[in-house]
Amino acid sequence: MTVIAATGGTALDASAQGTTTGASGLPVPRFVSLKSDRVNVRVGPSRDHDIAWTFVHSGLPVEIIQEFDNWRRIRDWEGKQGWVFHSLLSGRRTALVTPWEKNDRTPLRARARSDADIVAELQPFVLTSVSECAGGWCRVNGEKYDGWLDQTRLFGVYPDEVIDD
Repeated sequence: MTVIAATGGTALDASAQGTTTGASGLPVPRFVSLKSDRVNVRVGPSRDHDIAWTFVHSGLPVEIIQEFDNWRRIRDWEGKQGWVFHSLLSGRRTALVTPWEKNDRTPLRARARSDADIVAELQPFVLTSVSECAGGWCRVNGEKYDGWLDQTRLFGVYPDEVIDD
């Protein structure tokens, strides 16, 4: 059995409270991913505001929780919030496997069923691409794996969200 590993962290509830339409015409809240390896997160929606922190890994999922002109207020898996310029974000869906846990592995299944064969075990913080979600399961893939995960084990998708790529 393959074990896919990464590093650990703390929890965040990623459920949407309600959906509205933002300045972009797209729903808010929604999940997106970082387009660049270097993304500055600012304390306000302009380049005149200070940088609060900088992401240094592309593809990480973040949740857009507010929009102002070309700026997006985002929340990461730890619950930290700040403003990012819209062109630094991508609609590509990614997810982190159980970043709120330190040791538990998540079984990757051959099919979207809890009794399906386990094809790998993913450790917390594995970054994965999400191609579809339905019925509480998401199809995910990476360089060395492809299969189905329990949707509740991912930061980057909402519970019961349907994704059809």
